[in-house]
Amino acid sequence: MHDDFYQMYLEEMKAITPCTQEENTQLLNDAAAGNEGAKKRLIEGNLEAALTCAKAYDGKGVLLTDLVAEANMALTMAVTEFLTNPGDGDFEGFLTARMKEALDLAVEEEESAEQTGEELAARVNVLQTVSQALARELGREATVEELADKMKMTADEVKDIMKMAMDAMSMNAENADLEELAEVEGIEITEAAEDEEE
Repeated sequence: MHDDFYQMYLEEMKAITPCTQEENTQLLNDAAAGNEGAKKRLIEGNLEAALTCAKAYDGKGVLLTDLVAEANMALTMAVTEFLTNPGDGDFEGFLTARMKEALDLAVEEEESAEQTGEELAARVNVLQTVSQALARELGREATVEELADKMKMTADEVKDIMKMAMDAMSMNAENADLEELAEVEGIEITEAAEDEEE
């Protein structure tokens, strides 16, 4: 699905002529004078630079389509920012720096989300192990307070882990139900349908 969007985007890009350095300079002057068409062309004519930046981050954990979207958004904001405050006048360098900042941030956020997911999974596993051990020891299900005491955590922290584990189980159950329903109805679940579910 994402590959289809990317291919469509590449096709659209073929119809856009990239700006030369001279054109950028002329467009900056026109846009600074209030010409909105010049500003639009400035953004459009530098989309290829955004695409080049995005491609350099491919394989770092973020979908290429998302990287392109991040780079394009950073490009749009950078053009507006540069027109407001030209700084040292290096427009191309300014754009590249802003796009790389946005892409670095996107990669960092993805890595952070993955790390959080791994930490949660580890906590849930520890909670299950401790819960089973206490159940054997006590001859009954342990209370939240007993689990918290054993894990050196607050009762609220244990409840949070339990809630996140239940949410994850619920999500998995929903996906399993969808697959079972599809089998009964003879429906093939496509990648597009799964994307919509997300």
